[in-house]
Amino acid sequence: MTDTTLQLNDTAIDIEAPDLEATDLEATAPTTWSAGTWCAVLSMAAASFALVSAEFLPAGLLTPMARDLGISEGTAGQVVTATASVGAVTALFSNVLIGRLNRKAVLVGLSALAIASNILAAVATDFWLLLLGRAGLGIALSAFWALSVAVIARLVGASATGRGMAIVTLGVSLATIAAPSMGALISDWLGWRTAMAMTAGLAAVAMLLQFLSLPPLPATTSNSLADVFRLTRRRGIQIGMLAILLLMTGHFAGSVYVRPFLEQVTLLATGPIALALLGFGVAAVIGNIAGGRLADADIRMALVATAGLMGFAALALVLWGVNIVAAFSFATLWGFAFGMAPVVLPTNLSRAAPDALEAAGSLMVTSFQVAITIGAVVGGYAVDTYGATAPLTLTALLAASTLVLALLQRRS
Repeated sequence: MTDTTLQLNDTAIDIEAPDLEATDLEATAPTTWSAGTWCAVLSMAAASFALVSAEFLPAGLLTPMARDLGISEGTAGQVVTATASVGAVTALFSNVLIGRLNRKAVLVGLSALAIASNILAAVATDFWLLLLGRAGLGIALSAFWALSVAVIARLVGASATGRGMAIVTLGVSLATIAAPSMGALISDWLGWRTAMAMTAGLAAVAMLLQFLSLPPLPATTSNSLADVFRLTRRRGIQIGMLAILLLMTGHFAGSVYVRPFLEQVTLLATGPIALALLGFGVAAVIGNIAGGRLADADIRMALVATAGLMGFAALALVLWGVNIVAAFSFATLWGFAFGMAPVVLPTNLSRAAPDALEAAGSLMVTSFQVAITIGAVVGGYAVDTYGATAPLTLTALLAASTLVLALLQRRS
């Protein structure tokens, strides 16, 4: 494999140049971003917001969607499973299938696929058409994230990759807060199909911004599946993937069941629970920004801080969550740590593969999807078998394991 996408030293790119040659990546990274750079990065953030909004939208639409299509809510919930499962497979093959296509064209095409998928889901007359639309979204979502780190590194330079990814993943934090609640409101006012169609509109805006703002991004390599799997022999990649699997499995095992914990242990009503979850979301946005800064300064300490804060917050909830003030405080701290994770974990993994960022991106997305799946299954078993505190205890244990892993990692 001869991927020369990036050298993770003083790397940069002049995105205002008419053609983006591979040799440009060896230039010195600028200390400040041009207006063109900002527009390009923000277009990637707009795409992440559009894609993740569409991904999380069904959480607020399940009841009317199931009623309209004549299926159970449990069956309707499988649209989320379809997105995740298709995405996990897509992540491995996406960077192989795109070959030497210009990465700008690929990204614009993925936004177009998201538009078509959301429109198909909005007009679906039966469950299988809906499932097909959601599968298309899964392809667009995972392929976008598999390319994201490599593209951002080319736009802003290696020394600012964390900062750039923080802006892109800010779209994730905002979508996580807005999509389920706004989806529910819009479906009540105008119907679930209108809510689904609006995500197609968001994707259209993102596609336009990418078309206007991204510079040409010619491929510097053509990946093969063997290249992707060959990366797993590197110790840094192994540690990076394991960190994602441990921390994200722990997070999704526990965070899904924070509401039952607040209901059963803290004894909160619906209103205070909503405020606690809002605090979690707002803190995630702040953590996202902080994670980008810390990742660029010291990626090892960034991983230590992310895992340590999440583990402490989950354990503190188990120990002192019966107290309302403690419950609000530590739920907010957990949100801050979770906001750091989507920036720190991919950046940490990419540092082990400066010569193969696209292939590393495939492994990163697959690791996230597997972690989400395992976390949901294990967390569900834990809460059903051992009660509301068990998933949070699991979160604390897996975060502590990630902390130990981070401390054993070599300084970059």
